[in-house]
Amino acid sequence: MAMATLKLVCKPNLHIRPTPFQCIRMVVPRSLAVVEAADQCTASIPEQKENKKVPGWKKLNSKELGLKNSMIASPTKKVLNLLKKKGYDVYLVGGCVRDLILKQTPKDFDIITSADLREVMRTFSWCEIVGKRFPICHVHMDGTIIEVSSFNTSRCKPAMHFVHNIEAPSGCGKDDYLRWRNCLKRDFTINGLMFDPYAKIVYDYMGGIEDIMKAKVRTVAPAAASFQEDCARILRAIRVAARLGFSISRETAHSIKDLSSSVLRLDKGRLLMEMNYMLAYGSGEASLRLLWKFGLLDILLPFQSLFSNLDRLLAPNRPCHSSLWVAILALHKTLSDLPRDPLVVAAFSLAVHNGGNFSEAVGIARRIDKSHDVRFPELLDPSGLDAEALADEVLNLAESVKGTLSQMTTRYLVSQAMADYPQAPHSDMVFIPLGLYIKTLNIFEDVKVSSRRKFLSKHGKKIDYESLAQGDLQETRHVFARVVFDTVYPLY
Repeated sequence: MAMATLKLVCKPNLHIRPTPFQCIRMVVPRSLAVVEAADQCTASIPEQKENKKVPGWKKLNSKELGLKNSMIASPTKKVLNLLKKKGYDVYLVGGCVRDLILKQTPKDFDIITSADLREVMRTFSWCEIVGKRFPICHVHMDGTIIEVSSFNTSRCKPAMHFVHNIEAPSGCGKDDYLRWRNCLKRDFTINGLMFDPYAKIVYDYMGGIEDIMKAKVRTVAPAAASFQEDCARILRAIRVAARLGFSISRETAHSIKDLSSSVLRLDKGRLLMEMNYMLAYGSGEASLRLLWKFGLLDILLPFQSLFSNLDRLLAPNRPCHSSLWVAILALHKTLSDLPRDPLVVAAFSLAVHNGGNFSEAVGIARRIDKSHDVRFPELLDPSGLDAEALADEVLNLAESVKGTLSQMTTRYLVSQAMADYPQAPHSDMVFIPLGLYIKTLNIFEDVKVSSRRKFLSKHGKKIDYESLAQGDLQETRHVFARVVFDTVYPLY
Protein backbone atom coordinates (compact mmCIF):
# COMPACT_ATOMS: atom_id res chain seq x y z
CA MET A 1 0.00 0.00 0.00
CA ALA A 2 1.36 3.40 -0.91
CA MET A 3 2.29 5.39 2.14
CA ALA A 4 2.75 9.06 2.82
CA THR A 5 4.17 10.85 5.80
CA LEU A 6 1.87 13.60 6.93
CA LYS A 7 3.21 16.21 9.27
CA LEU A 8 0.92 17.59 11.95
CA VAL A 9 1.81 21.26 11.97
CA CYS A 10 1.66 23.17 15.23
CA LYS A 11 0.00 26.46 14.53
CA PRO A 12 0.58 29.01 17.28
CA ASN A 13 -2.64 29.94 18.99
CA LEU A 14 -2.76 33.71 18.88
CA HIS A 15 -5.04 33.92 21.89
CA ILE A 16 -2.99 32.00 24.43
CA ARG A 17 0.66 31.42 25.16
CA PRO A 18 2.18 28.36 23.48
CA THR A 19 1.38 25.21 25.46
CA PRO A 20 3.24 21.90 25.50
CA PHE A 21 1.48 20.62 22.39
CA GLN A 22 4.23 18.99 20.39
CA CYS A 23 4.38 18.33 16.67
CA ILE A 24 4.11 14.68 15.74
CA ARG A 25 4.51 12.72 12.55
CA MET A 26 1.84 10.22 11.72
CA VAL A 27 2.31 7.64 9.02
CA VAL A 28 -1.02 6.83 7.39
CA PRO A 29 -2.16 5.51 4.02
CA ARG A 30 -1.95 8.08 1.24
CA SER A 31 -5.73 8.40 1.16
CA LEU A 32 -5.61 9.21 4.94
CA ALA A 33 -7.76 6.19 5.66
CA VAL A 34 -8.80 2.83 4.37
CA VAL A 35 -12.46 3.30 3.53
CA GLU A 36 -14.22 -0.01 3.86
CA ALA A 37 -17.81 1.20 3.69
CA ALA A 38 -19.90 0.03 0.78
CA ASP A 39 -20.89 3.61 0.06
CA GLN A 40 -18.58 6.44 1.06
CA CYS A 41 -20.37 9.60 2.07
CA THR A 42 -18.77 12.68 0.61
CA ALA A 43 -20.09 15.61 2.62
CA SER A 44 -18.99 16.87 6.00
CA ILE A 45 -21.32 18.47 8.48
CA PRO A 46 -21.03 22.21 7.82
CA GLU A 47 -20.36 24.47 10.74
CA GLN A 48 -23.34 26.74 10.24
CA LYS A 49 -26.04 24.47 8.80
CA GLU A 50 -27.40 21.05 9.53
CA ASN A 51 -26.93 18.43 6.86
CA LYS A 52 -28.65 15.10 6.56
CA LYS A 53 -25.53 13.41 5.21
CA VAL A 54 -23.05 11.79 7.56
CA PRO A 55 -19.39 12.87 7.31
CA GLY A 56 -16.99 10.68 5.35
CA TRP A 57 -16.30 7.68 7.57
CA LYS A 58 -13.07 5.81 7.78
CA LYS A 59 -11.44 2.76 9.30
CA LEU A 60 -7.74 3.23 9.97
CA ASN A 61 -5.01 0.76 10.77
CA SER A 62 -4.08 1.56 14.38
CA LYS A 63 -0.44 0.56 13.85
CA GLU A 64 -0.12 3.19 11.14
CA LEU A 65 -1.33 5.77 13.65
CA GLY A 66 1.38 4.66 16.05
CA LEU A 67 -1.00 2.93 18.46
CA LYS A 68 0.27 -0.10 20.38
CA ASN A 69 -1.56 -2.13 22.96
CA SER A 70 1.40 -1.56 25.29
CA MET A 71 0.25 2.07 25.52
CA ILE A 72 -2.95 0.98 27.27
CA ALA A 73 -2.80 1.03 31.08
CA SER A 74 -2.69 -2.44 32.67
CA PRO A 75 -5.99 -2.16 34.64
CA THR A 76 -7.78 -1.11 31.44
CA LYS A 77 -6.28 -4.06 29.55
CA LYS A 78 -7.63 -6.45 32.18
CA VAL A 79 -11.14 -5.04 31.80
CA LEU A 80 -10.93 -5.22 28.00
CA ASN A 81 -9.59 -8.79 28.06
CA LEU A 82 -12.24 -10.12 30.45
CA LEU A 83 -15.11 -8.67 28.39
CA LYS A 84 -13.52 -9.83 25.13
CA LYS A 85 -13.02 -13.33 26.55
CA LYS A 86 -16.76 -13.48 27.18
CA GLY A 87 -17.38 -12.78 23.50
CA TYR A 88 -18.32 -9.10 23.68
CA ASP A 89 -17.09 -6.33 21.41
CA VAL A 90 -14.97 -3.80 23.28
CA TYR A 91 -13.50 -0.47 22.25
CA LEU A 92 -11.55 2.36 23.79
CA VAL A 93 -13.46 5.57 23.13
CA GLY A 94 -13.20 9.32 23.45
CA GLY A 95 -10.31 11.42 24.65
CA CYS A 96 -8.03 8.49 25.48
CA VAL A 97 -7.87 7.48 21.79
CA ARG A 98 -7.13 11.07 20.81
CA ASP A 99 -4.37 11.32 23.42
CA LEU A 100 -2.76 8.03 22.39
CA ILE A 101 -2.61 9.24 18.79
CA LEU A 102 -0.99 12.48 19.98
CA LYS A 103 1.45 10.53 22.18
CA GLN A 104 -0.04 12.22 25.25
CA THR A 105 -0.79 10.50 28.56
CA PRO A 106 -4.57 9.96 28.81
CA LYS A 107 -6.21 11.30 31.93
CA ASP A 108 -8.20 8.06 32.01
CA PHE A 109 -9.39 5.27 29.72
CA ASP A 110 -13.06 4.84 28.78
CA ILE A 111 -14.52 1.64 27.34
CA ILE A 112 -17.72 0.94 25.40
CA THR A 113 -18.93 -2.61 24.93
CA SER A 114 -21.71 -4.64 23.35
CA ALA A 115 -22.37 -6.18 26.79
CA ASP A 116 -25.30 -4.96 28.87
CA LEU A 117 -24.35 -3.10 32.03
CA ARG A 118 -25.85 -5.98 34.04
CA GLU A 119 -23.42 -8.36 32.33
CA VAL A 120 -20.55 -6.00 33.09
CA MET A 121 -21.65 -6.09 36.75
CA ARG A 122 -21.57 -9.89 36.70
CA THR A 123 -18.14 -9.96 35.10
CA PHE A 124 -16.29 -7.93 37.72
CA SER A 125 -16.29 -8.49 41.45
CA TRP A 126 -16.06 -4.77 42.29
CA CYS A 127 -18.32 -2.83 39.99
CA GLU A 128 -21.16 -0.35 40.39
CA ILE A 129 -23.61 1.36 38.08
CA VAL A 130 -23.59 5.14 38.45
CA GLY A 131 -25.67 7.86 36.81
CA LYS A 132 -29.41 8.00 36.32
CA ARG A 133 -29.79 9.80 33.01
CA PHE A 134 -26.76 8.19 31.36
CA PRO A 135 -25.87 5.09 33.44
CA ILE A 136 -22.38 3.63 33.15
CA CYS A 137 -20.36 1.09 35.10
CA HIS A 138 -17.46 2.03 37.34
CA VAL A 139 -15.18 -0.99 37.34
CA HIS A 140 -12.63 -0.97 40.15
CA MET A 141 -9.44 -2.64 38.97
CA ASP A 142 -6.02 -2.50 40.66
CA GLY A 143 -6.82 0.73 42.48
CA THR A 144 -8.18 2.42 39.34
CA ILE A 145 -11.74 3.17 38.23
CA ILE A 146 -12.46 2.40 34.57
CA GLU A 147 -15.68 3.74 33.09
CA VAL A 148 -17.52 1.20 30.98
CA SER A 149 -20.58 2.16 28.94
CA SER A 150 -22.80 -0.05 26.82
CA PHE A 151 -24.03 0.32 23.25
CA ASN A 152 -27.38 -0.98 24.49
CA THR A 153 -27.65 1.84 27.04
CA SER A 154 -26.47 4.51 24.64
CA ARG A 155 -29.17 3.54 22.15
CA CYS A 156 -31.74 4.49 24.78
CA LYS A 157 -30.24 7.93 25.41
CA PRO A 158 -32.31 10.86 24.20
CA ALA A 159 -30.82 12.24 21.00
CA MET A 160 -30.77 15.77 19.65
CA HIS A 161 -32.89 16.77 16.68
CA PHE A 162 -29.64 16.83 14.73
CA VAL A 163 -29.13 13.09 15.29
CA HIS A 164 -32.67 12.17 14.28
CA ASN A 165 -32.26 14.01 10.96
CA ILE A 166 -29.07 12.22 9.95
CA GLU A 167 -29.49 9.37 7.50
CA ALA A 168 -27.49 6.21 8.11
CA PRO A 169 -24.88 5.48 5.46
CA SER A 170 -26.19 3.01 2.94
CA GLY A 171 -24.70 -0.45 2.86
CA CYS A 172 -23.31 -0.45 6.39
CA GLY A 173 -23.76 -3.46 8.64
CA LYS A 174 -25.22 -3.63 12.12
CA ASP A 175 -21.88 -3.15 13.91
CA ASP A 176 -20.91 -0.13 11.82
CA TYR A 177 -24.35 1.38 12.40
CA LEU A 178 -24.04 1.02 16.19
CA ARG A 179 -20.59 2.57 16.23
CA TRP A 180 -21.58 5.40 13.89
CA ARG A 181 -24.76 6.15 15.85
CA ASN A 182 -22.83 6.32 19.11
CA CYS A 183 -20.19 8.63 17.65
CA LEU A 184 -22.90 11.03 16.47
CA LYS A 185 -23.70 11.72 20.12
CA ARG A 186 -20.12 12.59 21.09
CA ASP A 187 -19.18 16.14 22.01
CA PHE A 188 -16.23 16.90 19.70
CA THR A 189 -14.96 15.26 16.55
CA ILE A 190 -11.55 14.59 18.11
CA ASN A 191 -13.35 12.67 20.88
CA GLY A 192 -15.44 10.70 18.39
CA LEU A 193 -12.86 7.98 17.75
CA MET A 194 -13.16 4.27 18.64
CA PHE A 195 -10.17 1.98 18.94
CA ASP A 196 -10.53 -1.80 18.70
CA PRO A 197 -7.23 -3.04 20.17
CA TYR A 198 -7.88 -6.60 18.96
CA ALA A 199 -8.77 -5.84 15.33
CA LYS A 200 -6.12 -3.06 15.34
CA ILE A 201 -8.61 -0.58 13.86
CA VAL A 202 -9.47 3.01 14.73
CA TYR A 203 -12.95 3.97 13.59
CA ASP A 204 -13.39 7.61 12.59
CA TYR A 205 -16.89 8.52 11.43
CA MET A 206 -16.81 12.21 12.41
CA GLY A 207 -13.58 13.48 10.84
CA GLY A 208 -11.69 13.36 14.14
CA ILE A 209 -8.33 12.44 12.60
CA GLU A 210 -8.55 15.35 10.20
CA ASP A 211 -9.29 17.76 13.05
CA ILE A 212 -6.41 16.33 15.09
CA MET A 213 -4.16 17.13 12.14
CA LYS A 214 -5.61 20.63 11.97
CA ALA A 215 -5.21 20.99 15.77
CA LYS A 216 -8.84 22.07 16.00
CA VAL A 217 -11.66 21.56 18.50
CA ARG A 218 -14.99 21.27 16.68
CA THR A 219 -18.35 19.99 17.87
CA VAL A 220 -19.90 16.95 16.19
CA ALA A 221 -23.35 18.52 16.09
CA PRO A 222 -23.90 22.18 15.22
CA ALA A 223 -22.25 23.97 18.14
CA ALA A 224 -25.29 25.91 19.38
CA ALA A 225 -27.38 22.74 19.55
CA SER A 226 -24.55 20.80 21.16
CA PHE A 227 -24.00 23.38 23.94
CA GLN A 228 -27.72 23.82 24.54
CA GLU A 229 -28.02 20.08 25.06
CA ASP A 230 -25.09 20.02 27.53
CA CYS A 231 -23.58 23.36 28.57
CA ALA A 232 -20.72 21.54 30.33
CA ARG A 233 -19.32 21.00 26.83
CA ILE A 234 -18.43 24.71 26.82
CA LEU A 235 -15.96 24.19 29.65
CA ARG A 236 -14.82 20.89 28.14
CA ALA A 237 -14.00 22.62 24.83
CA ILE A 238 -11.83 25.15 26.66
CA ARG A 239 -10.15 22.46 28.74
CA VAL A 240 -9.28 20.31 25.70
CA ALA A 241 -8.05 23.29 23.67
CA ALA A 242 -5.90 24.53 26.56
CA ARG A 243 -4.38 21.17 27.32
CA LEU A 244 -3.52 20.30 23.70
CA GLY A 245 -2.75 23.79 22.44
CA PHE A 246 -5.53 23.40 19.84
CA SER A 247 -7.56 26.21 18.33
CA ILE A 248 -11.36 26.25 18.53
CA SER A 249 -13.31 26.26 15.28
CA ARG A 250 -15.03 29.49 14.31
CA GLU A 251 -18.59 28.26 14.78
CA THR A 252 -17.75 26.51 18.04
CA ALA A 253 -16.02 29.64 19.39
CA HIS A 254 -18.95 31.83 18.36
CA SER A 255 -21.41 29.60 20.23
CA ILE A 256 -19.18 29.48 23.33
CA LYS A 257 -19.30 33.29 23.52
CA ASP A 258 -23.05 33.41 22.91
CA LEU A 259 -23.89 30.73 25.47
CA SER A 260 -21.16 31.29 28.07
CA SER A 261 -23.56 32.33 30.82
CA SER A 262 -25.41 29.01 30.51
CA VAL A 263 -22.66 27.28 32.53
CA LEU A 264 -24.21 28.85 35.64
CA ARG A 265 -26.97 26.25 35.27
CA LEU A 266 -24.51 23.47 36.05
CA ASP A 267 -24.53 21.74 39.39
CA LYS A 268 -21.89 23.22 41.70
CA GLY A 269 -20.18 19.86 42.04
CA ARG A 270 -19.91 19.56 38.28
CA LEU A 271 -18.47 23.06 38.05
CA LEU A 272 -15.83 22.21 40.64
CA MET A 273 -14.95 19.03 38.74
CA GLU A 274 -14.53 20.88 35.43
CA MET A 275 -12.47 23.64 37.05
CA ASN A 276 -10.31 21.06 38.75
CA TYR A 277 -9.63 19.35 35.41
CA MET A 278 -8.53 22.72 34.04
CA LEU A 279 -6.38 23.89 36.93
CA ALA A 280 -4.94 20.75 38.53
CA TYR A 281 -3.63 18.84 35.51
CA GLY A 282 -0.90 21.03 34.08
CA SER A 283 -2.79 23.46 31.84
CA GLY A 284 -4.04 26.03 34.35
CA GLU A 285 -2.49 29.12 32.76
CA ALA A 286 -3.75 28.33 29.25
CA SER A 287 -7.20 27.44 30.63
CA LEU A 288 -7.50 30.76 32.44
CA ARG A 289 -6.49 32.67 29.32
CA LEU A 290 -9.17 30.92 27.29
CA LEU A 291 -11.75 31.44 30.05
CA TRP A 292 -10.91 35.15 29.90
CA LYS A 293 -11.03 35.23 26.09
CA PHE A 294 -14.52 33.76 26.02
CA GLY A 295 -15.92 35.86 28.88
CA LEU A 296 -16.05 33.01 31.39
CA LEU A 297 -13.35 34.09 33.81
CA ASP A 298 -15.43 36.88 35.31
CA ILE A 299 -18.32 34.45 35.71
CA LEU A 300 -16.42 31.58 37.30
CA LEU A 301 -13.20 33.04 38.73
CA PRO A 302 -13.35 36.83 38.80
CA PHE A 303 -9.62 37.21 39.41
CA GLN A 304 -6.34 36.21 37.74
CA SER A 305 -3.78 33.75 39.13
CA LEU A 306 -0.24 32.39 38.75
CA PHE A 307 -0.45 28.94 37.23
CA SER A 308 2.53 28.78 34.90
CA ASN A 309 4.87 27.34 37.56
CA LEU A 310 2.18 24.99 38.84
CA ASP A 311 1.68 23.66 35.30
CA ARG A 312 5.36 22.72 35.11
CA LEU A 313 4.91 20.35 38.05
CA LEU A 314 1.59 18.79 37.05
CA ALA A 315 0.35 16.63 34.20
CA PRO A 316 -2.74 14.54 33.38
CA ASN A 317 -1.15 11.55 35.13
CA ARG A 318 0.29 13.73 37.94
CA PRO A 319 -2.57 15.93 39.20
CA CYS A 320 -2.80 17.80 42.47
CA HIS A 321 -5.61 17.87 44.99
CA SER A 322 -8.04 20.70 44.32
CA SER A 323 -7.06 22.38 47.62
CA LEU A 324 -3.73 23.38 46.04
CA TRP A 325 -5.11 25.42 43.17
CA VAL A 326 -7.76 26.92 45.46
CA ALA A 327 -4.93 28.00 47.81
CA ILE A 328 -3.00 29.57 44.93
CA LEU A 329 -6.10 31.42 43.76
CA ALA A 330 -6.67 32.73 47.29
CA LEU A 331 -3.09 33.99 47.55
CA HIS A 332 -3.18 35.67 44.17
CA LYS A 333 -6.52 37.33 44.85
CA THR A 334 -5.07 38.62 48.13
CA LEU A 335 -2.02 40.05 46.36
CA SER A 336 -4.20 41.54 43.62
CA ASP A 337 -6.21 43.38 46.26
CA LEU A 338 -3.07 44.60 48.06
CA PRO A 339 0.41 44.01 46.54
CA ARG A 340 3.17 43.06 48.99
CA ASP A 341 6.93 43.28 49.32
CA PRO A 342 8.50 40.26 47.53
CA LEU A 343 10.34 39.25 50.72
CA VAL A 344 7.00 39.10 52.53
CA VAL A 345 5.57 36.70 49.96
CA ALA A 346 8.75 34.61 49.97
CA ALA A 347 8.79 34.40 53.77
CA PHE A 348 5.11 33.52 53.79
CA SER A 349 5.69 30.63 51.36
CA LEU A 350 8.61 29.39 53.48
CA ALA A 351 6.49 29.58 56.64
CA VAL A 352 3.80 27.48 54.93
CA HIS A 353 6.44 24.98 53.85
CA ASN A 354 8.07 24.83 57.30
CA GLY A 355 4.82 23.90 58.97
CA GLY A 356 5.07 26.55 61.66
CA ASN A 357 8.80 27.25 62.07
CA PHE A 358 8.09 30.89 61.49
CA SER A 359 11.36 32.37 62.76
CA GLU A 360 13.46 30.21 60.47
CA ALA A 361 11.26 31.13 57.50
CA VAL A 362 11.75 34.85 58.18
CA GLY A 363 15.49 34.34 58.67
CA ILE A 364 15.88 32.52 55.35
CA ALA A 365 13.87 35.19 53.52
CA ARG A 366 16.06 37.99 54.91
CA ARG A 367 19.14 36.29 53.43
CA ILE A 368 17.75 36.40 49.88
CA ASP A 369 20.03 38.59 47.77
CA LYS A 370 18.51 38.01 44.32
CA SER A 371 16.12 40.28 42.42
CA HIS A 372 12.46 39.36 42.38
CA ASP A 373 10.48 38.91 39.17
CA VAL A 374 9.56 42.50 38.24
CA ARG A 375 6.97 41.21 35.72
CA PHE A 376 4.78 40.03 38.59
CA PRO A 377 2.50 43.06 39.10
CA GLU A 378 1.32 42.03 42.55
CA LEU A 379 4.78 42.60 44.02
CA LEU A 380 5.99 45.95 45.35
CA ASP A 381 9.54 47.22 45.10
CA PRO A 382 11.62 45.91 48.05
CA SER A 383 11.38 48.26 51.00
CA GLY A 384 14.19 46.97 53.25
CA LEU A 385 12.00 45.58 56.04
CA ASP A 386 13.76 44.67 59.26
CA ALA A 387 13.08 41.28 60.90
CA GLU A 388 10.24 42.51 63.11
CA ALA A 389 8.47 44.40 60.34
CA LEU A 390 8.89 41.45 57.98
CA ALA A 391 7.37 39.09 60.54
CA ASP A 392 4.39 41.41 61.06
CA GLU A 393 3.80 41.67 57.29
CA VAL A 394 3.92 37.88 56.87
CA LEU A 395 1.32 37.40 59.61
CA ASN A 396 -0.84 40.07 58.01
CA LEU A 397 -0.60 38.31 54.65
CA ALA A 398 -1.55 34.99 56.24
CA GLU A 399 -4.68 36.47 57.79
CA SER A 400 -5.57 38.22 54.52
CA VAL A 401 -5.32 34.95 52.58
CA LYS A 402 -7.66 33.29 55.05
CA GLY A 403 -10.06 36.18 54.59
CA THR A 404 -9.90 35.77 50.83
CA LEU A 405 -10.75 32.09 51.18
CA SER A 406 -13.83 33.14 53.08
CA GLN A 407 -14.73 35.54 50.24
CA MET A 408 -14.39 32.73 47.73
CA THR A 409 -16.70 30.41 49.63
CA THR A 410 -19.36 32.73 51.06
CA ARG A 411 -22.18 33.66 48.71
CA TYR A 412 -22.73 37.15 50.15
CA LEU A 413 -19.03 38.03 50.00
CA VAL A 414 -18.72 36.72 46.44
CA SER A 415 -21.64 38.93 45.45
CA GLN A 416 -19.96 41.93 47.06
CA ALA A 417 -16.65 41.19 45.34
CA MET A 418 -18.37 40.89 41.96
CA ALA A 419 -19.76 44.40 42.41
CA ASP A 420 -16.21 45.62 41.70
CA TYR A 421 -16.56 44.25 38.16
CA PRO A 422 -19.57 46.08 36.68
CA GLN A 423 -18.71 44.88 33.15
CA ALA A 424 -19.08 41.22 34.21
CA PRO A 425 -22.37 39.36 34.63
CA HIS A 426 -23.67 39.47 38.20
CA SER A 427 -22.82 36.30 40.10
CA ASP A 428 -23.00 35.12 43.68
CA MET A 429 -22.10 31.57 42.78
CA VAL A 430 -20.03 29.45 45.16
CA PHE A 431 -18.95 26.02 44.02
CA ILE A 432 -16.19 25.37 46.57
CA PRO A 433 -17.81 23.18 49.25
CA LEU A 434 -17.22 23.51 52.98
CA GLY A 435 -14.96 20.46 53.16
CA LEU A 436 -12.63 21.83 50.49
CA TYR A 437 -12.62 25.24 52.16
CA ILE A 438 -11.53 23.70 55.49
CA LYS A 439 -8.86 21.55 53.82
CA THR A 440 -7.46 24.59 52.02
CA LEU A 441 -7.59 26.67 55.17
CA ASN A 442 -5.45 24.06 56.93
CA ILE A 443 -2.61 24.83 54.53
CA PHE A 444 -2.22 28.25 56.17
CA GLU A 445 -3.18 27.40 59.73
CA ASP A 446 0.37 26.92 61.08
CA VAL A 447 1.77 30.23 59.83
CA LYS A 448 2.40 31.86 63.20
CA VAL A 449 5.22 33.29 65.27
CA SER A 450 7.08 30.39 66.84
CA SER A 451 10.71 29.34 67.07
CA ARG A 452 10.05 26.36 69.35
CA ARG A 453 7.89 24.36 66.94
CA LYS A 454 9.38 21.16 65.62
CA PHE A 455 10.50 21.51 61.98
CA LEU A 456 7.71 19.80 60.05
CA SER A 457 8.62 20.57 56.46
CA LYS A 458 9.06 17.97 53.78
CA HIS A 459 12.61 16.71 53.23
CA GLY A 460 13.89 16.75 49.67
CA LYS A 461 12.49 18.31 46.53
CA LYS A 462 10.98 15.23 44.91
CA ILE A 463 7.20 15.41 44.78
CA ASP A 464 5.16 12.41 45.89
CA TYR A 465 2.40 12.76 43.32
CA GLU A 466 0.20 10.10 44.87
CA SER A 467 0.18 12.00 48.17
CA LEU A 468 -0.32 15.30 46.34
CA ALA A 469 -3.38 13.98 44.50
CA GLN A 470 -4.85 12.79 47.80
CA GLY A 471 -4.34 16.19 49.42
CA ASP A 472 -1.65 15.19 51.90
CA LEU A 473 -1.08 18.37 53.92
CA GLN A 474 2.72 18.21 54.00
CA GLU A 475 2.98 17.48 50.27
CA THR A 476 0.47 20.20 49.36
CA ARG A 477 2.32 22.76 51.49
CA HIS A 478 5.60 21.77 49.85
CA VAL A 479 4.28 22.26 46.30
CA PHE A 480 2.42 25.46 47.23
CA ALA A 481 5.60 26.98 48.69
CA ARG A 482 7.65 25.82 45.74
CA VAL A 483 5.28 27.36 43.20
CA VAL A 484 5.00 30.68 45.06
CA PHE A 485 8.71 31.03 45.84
CA ASP A 486 9.77 30.12 42.28
CA THR A 487 7.32 32.69 40.92
CA VAL A 488 8.64 35.50 43.11
CA TYR A 489 12.33 34.56 42.74
CA PRO A 490 12.59 32.48 39.55
CA LEU A 491 16.42 32.59 39.48
CA TYR A 492 17.07 31.91 43.15
